[in-house]
Amino acid sequence: MTDLADSPAVRRLDDWDVERLESLAAEYETPLYVMGLDRVKENYTRFSEAFPDADVMYAAKAHTGKAVLEAVLEAGGTIECAAWGELQRSIDAGADPNNLQYTAVNPPAHDLDYAAELGADNPGLTITIGALDTLERLKERDYDGRIAIRINPGIGTGHHEKVATGADAKFGIPYERVPEVADRVREEFDLVGIHAHAGSGVLTDDLEDHCRAIERVGEMARRVGDDELEFVDVGGGYGVPYREDEQPLDLEKTSDMVRDAVGDLEAQLKLEPGRYIVADAGLILTTVNTIKEAPDTTVVGVDASLSTLIRPAMFGSYHPMLNVSAPDREPIEATVGGPVCTSADVFAHDRPIAEPEREDVLAIGNAGSYGYELANQFHSQPRPAEIALEDGEARVARRRETLEDVTRLEE
Repeated sequence: MTDLADSPAVRRLDDWDVERLESLAAEYETPLYVMGLDRVKENYTRFSEAFPDADVMYAAKAHTGKAVLEAVLEAGGTIECAAWGELQRSIDAGADPNNLQYTAVNPPAHDLDYAAELGADNPGLTITIGALDTLERLKERDYDGRIAIRINPGIGTGHHEKVATGADAKFGIPYERVPEVADRVREEFDLVGIHAHAGSGVLTDDLEDHCRAIERVGEMARRVGDDELEFVDVGGGYGVPYREDEQPLDLEKTSDMVRDAVGDLEAQLKLEPGRYIVADAGLILTTVNTIKEAPDTTVVGVDASLSTLIRPAMFGSYHPMLNVSAPDREPIEATVGGPVCTSADVFAHDRPIAEPEREDVLAIGNAGSYGYELANQFHSQPRPAEIALEDGEARVARRRETLEDVTRLEE
């Protein structure tokens, strides 16, 4: 098991070796994703040790890179998937399909075809449904295996309204209809669990709202007969501090509050951390190409953009930044943006940064979660390379795209 003796609860940008980062930028060019696989394993181990009797599944949607999935599996984790591609990629990384859980949200026909066929050959696969339609569609595909019911607890939490899934009608069976649906499932399938996910980016101060949702999950588990269920899955959403003055999630307090909230259960507790496992394990390196003095700020142009990291544009997310080329220079207030032709392509407004110069390398922190997953090719920009660091060694986990990659599907 990973040794946590020297592993801090959160990895800040200052904890990275700036000389190593600058050498990686020089060798592999920028923009560049860097993922620390040792950190992925440390984070998974830390979280699972806080819940020693629970099944801790990694939520693959946070980062589905093969190197990351392999690291989670090496740490002893199982994987929760939200789409057929995540199922296949988990299997390609070495996961046993019988240990996978597929959480279907308005699943396309192809997804259900794949999941039903996978379940026919691997009866340990669990499919989580959030609508009666999905149940009927699975029956049409002759699937009669393991089913978990996703509950909508009516309570959403998280860092942004777009991730507060627990109160969004898109997700899960309406709360009071769950017993009826459970009876229906038991008639034709193997009901093994119930599931809910309240939201994402939960820190210690958010735990009370988060646990109010979990209380409802525990109550419903007992209503439908938790002694007949294999597990109660209370989802993930456990966050990391993106801002420098935020404190890391108190895992001991989190564990105590979650267990108190869910209450006494015969079934096993399941959790699905994603962001917590990978966010601070990754960063982006980007090169300064433009310095422009404006009336109210200094504009610093870099080669990364919202096609590299879309979270600031999509969610207004804060990501820490560091001038790795000259961290000790006097800071100035800078507005850092990329080459995409929209005002949304900005990583920081009036942020104190050690005064950047052209060709300096900047690091954008906490990019391991929903970073590369949401990378895109807007402006015909090829997606960046991704470097994996493990046991002191660097390797290419994902090569840099070329323009030929961007256009190869065109006829």
